[in-house]
Amino acid sequence: MQKPSVKCALLATMIAKHRWGTPITKENLLSLSAIDGDYPTAREVYDDLRREAYITHRGNRGIELDKSNFAELADVLYHECQWEAWEIESRLKHYEGLADHDWS
Repeated sequence: MQKPSVKCALLATMIAKHRWGTPITKENLLSLSAIDGDYPTAREVYDDLRREAYITHRGNRGIELDKSNFAELADVLYHECQWEAWEIESRLKHYEGLADHDWS
């Protein structure tokens, strides 16, 4: 089994811990994620994630998933993180366009 990238590990944690209106801070996300203590890289990846369309940056409060851009997040999970479509479907429960999503 291939070890997930730092980006994929952070996204997996965000999806698992996601609650609407409750951003997760950098420190909390890094401490909860399976990143083998690769904190310098993880901090850079966190900063990169803040600029992604499927992430909402809430300043000092942290970042959270933006459900209006779940199609792009699903593509990242499928193509970059090698998640299966069924796994994305089961974990992105609020993605209303999933039935019509083009996985190619």
